[in-house]
Amino acid sequence: MSSRDNILKAVKNNQPESTGLPSLAGLSDMPDTLEDYKRVVEGLGAVVAEADDAAAVSALVQKHFPDSKRIVDARSAVQPGWIHEDPHSLEDVDVAIVNGQWAVAENGAVWLTEADMKVRALPFICQFLVLVVSRTRILATMHDAYEKIQGPDTGFGVFIAGPSKTADIEQSLVLGAHGARSLLVVVLP
Repeated sequence: MSSRDNILKAVKNNQPESTGLPSLAGLSDMPDTLEDYKRVVEGLGAVVAEADDAAAVSALVQKHFPDSKRIVDARSAVQPGWIHEDPHSLEDVDVAIVNGQWAVAENGAVWLTEADMKVRALPFICQFLVLVVSRTRILATMHDAYEKIQGPDTGFGVFIAGPSKTADIEQSLVLGAHGARSLLVVVLP
């Protein structure tokens, strides 16, 4: 028997006993209301607005971003040409509007898939990001979200919470360093 085999045998004979996963009981007791979600996501620097229906989202976008020149709405049923363009051509997008599937009160995150954003780069390359999510899709925790998601079926998914920000060692906070400079979450009924 080689020394390699001896080492592997010794490792195999000295494995710790198998233990069960920790209980997740109690995590689902966390609040999942709009107020809880709003408190957390606004603490991250985002803005939350409520709208009565999807048609009201455009008015909110105009109110919050009145000087925007190029607005891309990924919710549109019409397949605009931008979806088939080189993602670099989206560099001049001021506002991107994307439907979110789930919002998490625990950390303010919104779950998006490639089907929602149409182009993976869209929520990261725009100056201002607008995520639209239904109030009925606010969950308490990430555990709840992963239970609902079960894994993206489009090949790509991402949680986004708050505007992009980074801070260096001199304590300078920069918004929009590698993503949108601001985030508006529009909550529908």
